[in-house]
Amino acid sequence: MSELHVEALAPFDIQARDLGVLLAIDSNEPASQQQIAQRMGVDRTTMVAIIDALEAKGLIARRPDTEDRRRNVVELTPAGQDMLREGIAASDAAEAELLAPLSNEENLQLRDLLARVIARA
Repeated sequence: MSELHVEALAPFDIQARDLGVLLAIDSNEPASQQQIAQRMGVDRTTMVAIIDALEAKGLIARRPDTEDRRRNVVELTPAGQDMLREGIAASDAAEAELLAPLSNEENLQLRDLLARVIARA
């Protein structure tokens, strides 16, 4: 799956972890990069580098928190929202390619088994 993601996301100049960060930013209320790092289980130094790279590409922006001006929150720009949609579509296509040999029933069974494994972790 990793190799398929690399291929699918290459035209967008992002990696799977970048897509994960965009998803994390989009799926919650405005958060600081430290909060996003905690949610994703990524160390702060690595998250700063990812956020800096996404900001340089114009996909995210930092702005002062309206409730606490001592911290900045990270949010998607319009370009970031577009990238998220395109990245999800590419990721979904890569997943479909990976699972193509399975029947619908087998696909559901695999997802169920993986969910059970993850729940135990």
